[in-house]
Amino acid sequence: MNHSNRREFLKQSLAFAGCLAAIPALAARNGNDRKTILLRSSWQVENIGDIGHTPGVLALLEKYLPHVSVRLWPNNVGAGVEEMLMARFPQLEILKTPEQKQQALAACDFFLHGSGPSLVGRKELSQWKKETGKPYGIYGITFPGNYGFQSQEDQYNPIDIELFNGADFAYFRDSVSYEFAKQKGAKCPVMGFCPDGAFAIDVRNDKAADTFLTAHGLQTGKFVCVIGQLRFTPWWELPTKDPTVNQAKSDWNEKMKEHDNAPIRNAIIEVVRQTDLKVLIVPENETEIRIGKEMLYDPLPEDVKSRVVWRDHYWLTDEAVSTYARSAGLFGLEMHSPIMCIALGIPAIVCRFKEQTSKGFMWRDIGLGEWFFDMDNKSDVDRIVPTVLQMVKNPKAALKKAMAAKKRVTQYQGDTMKVLKKSLSY
Repeated sequence: MNHSNRREFLKQSLAFAGCLAAIPALAARNGNDRKTILLRSSWQVENIGDIGHTPGVLALLEKYLPHVSVRLWPNNVGAGVEEMLMARFPQLEILKTPEQKQQALAACDFFLHGSGPSLVGRKELSQWKKETGKPYGIYGITFPGNYGFQSQEDQYNPIDIELFNGADFAYFRDSVSYEFAKQKGAKCPVMGFCPDGAFAIDVRNDKAADTFLTAHGLQTGKFVCVIGQLRFTPWWELPTKDPTVNQAKSDWNEKMKEHDNAPIRNAIIEVVRQTDLKVLIVPENETEIRIGKEMLYDPLPEDVKSRVVWRDHYWLTDEAVSTYARSAGLFGLEMHSPIMCIALGIPAIVCRFKEQTSKGFMWRDIGLGEWFFDMDNKSDVDRIVPTVLQMVKNPKAALKKAMAAKKRVTQYQGDTMKVLKKSLSY
């Protein structure tokens, strides 16, 4: 090799070595540029719907923002929920200690308040806004929520409006909430309807579902799921909750329980007598194990009971999803089990009452008004049994309706995730 060639070789070698040396720094810089979302969610573990918000939103983030890291700030991920989440989302970081949460406030780029019955994470969102000044968004809540005996007006909190107006976006999971927020002065730059995050849920536990269904003689496509409920969930019955009985709510439950559950029970009877389907009574929250037995199963005629199964123990969201996926449909007095069904393309009917807030109206918002019933409206109540029968007797038409709703939800999800992506590109 002559002198000039050797000099050129050394020059190129040094340049190549420089490139190699730069790679770790480049990788580190790219790693630091990876955006991180602080997700406030996971409100309680005694309700598969409250559990379901989190994996639903996580699935959306994974699908639409795969290069974003997520840290979860939960209320509670005990009772097997943490294990369920980590099995599906192994890269997820769950914040457990005050130190981890404080560090996340400094390190994360964006605060995302997940779906819920209200602005449940108001305190933490206010802290984020005050201490960091970094952007945040609200994804699919009911507002004001939790009003029970009181009206929306009575439950209205002006702080929420301030938080909405400081957000990059504020999405409400039912149009009634959205309109009420506007009425109260919400003027977020991007604001509107967005279906509950649980519509994106995809956690599964097929093994547990198949074991239970086989043990009870329930075949795929040959059974419907049913849920009973009281006007106010009697949380005081659970050892994990405050045992103090709210007497006014308990008295109202007693007064209304037959009015609300009798139409559901009558639908069970007619499904069994007019079709070859079986019925599985399931809980959405732990108190509904007892409620399902007392209000739906025990009063059934003996000829009907032989084809009805009462689930006598609680379950997690993944087993519920796998069970609903094998069913011919669902009806009852709850919200999130129907949501999980539509996420799967399974037909589902929602019956609601005013004590459950306005969340049920999202069924109309996604095009399922014919499968939405207000228990405080007699004409609606009178339509429950014939509508259930129509759903189960015409499975092709019911499936088509469910899939159309799912498609509409998916469109909303894609549009709203684009908004979040834009917020992360600041």
